[in-house]
Amino acid sequence: MEEKDILNRFVYHKPKEDDAMKFVTIRQQAKQFADIINGVVPEGREKSLAITKLEEVVMWANAGIARRGE
Repeated sequence: MEEKDILNRFVYHKPKEDDAMKFVTIRQQAKQFADIINGVVPEGREKSLAITKLEEVVMWANAGIARRGE
């Protein structure tokens, strides 16, 4: 892995002016899906993992916007 790739992962990425709405959109859509999962999946480990993985999706999508936003 190149040094610039390491740096990109561990440096603060100040949000660009138009990024805020992208972050909001990602969170809103994930929340809708979380509501579906919460409504149809029985309580248990599987449901908990599904919600956790959805949180990870939001985190990685936001990281992609912050790290690679044009």
